[in-house]
Amino acid sequence: MQTQQVADAVESLYVAHAQVFAADRAPATAHGKLKLTLYAHQAQFKANNRSMPWAEAYYRRPICYAYYAKDEANPYHWMVHEATHQLNAEVSGFPKYKWVDEGLATYFGTSRIEFDASGRGKLVPGKIDPDAYPIWWLTNSGLTGSLDKDIEAGRWIPIRALITGIDAPNVASNVNRYYIQYWSLSHFLFHGGNGRYAEDYKRLIAEGGSLANFERLIGPADRIEYEWYRDLQDRIAERMLQTARGETLSPDRP
Repeated sequence: MQTQQVADAVESLYVAHAQVFAADRAPATAHGKLKLTLYAHQAQFKANNRSMPWAEAYYRRPICYAYYAKDEANPYHWMVHEATHQLNAEVSGFPKYKWVDEGLATYFGTSRIEFDASGRGKLVPGKIDPDAYPIWWLTNSGLTGSLDKDIEAGRWIPIRALITGIDAPNVASNVNRYYIQYWSLSHFLFHGGNGRYAEDYKRLIAEGGSLANFERLIGPADRIEYEWYRDLQDRIAERMLQTARGETLSPDRP
């Protein structure tokens, strides 16, 4: 049953990724079968972990390594995250820019998988699952509602620093901040303003996520940053309301 759920999650990700990036998709015959090593539980995964000590899954070309996290409400979001890296690299061949690569991995990894009557899952891109990382950190983001104040206080990584890595804060001591911003920027570019940036964002992903490409295809970074920050405030407010109502698990999840 657990193995089948993982298989369904992986296959639903493959389909969803193909739908979002239909123009940048290599035929299945071109990339062959993708590989996933699945461990029975966290202890077995940790005993064989060849990545960062804190990793819950990882991708080392050409294989994804993960386990079924049976004690978590969403037992496969770590695996979906890493499998997205695999699809980006091996199927779509996107130029690797960290903010894009991690943004897409968190975007798909936090997308809800809805189940039909037979228990088969379908990943719905952009429909936020509150039981996935980094969504569960939104209510602890520490953001005040003032972009300028949050930048000055070090609570916000400026968009130019996030994209270029220049003058960016240390990742190790700001992991959750980075991943909230990676996720929220990609989610905003796909869905903000009724999807006004979505097609240009796909072009940017295919051409490479440089600052020059961002400003050429999306718009002035400073203006987009304010729009993105406001959008994230809305997502945080939604999550706080869900928390107040006690909403966590998808009603469709078995």
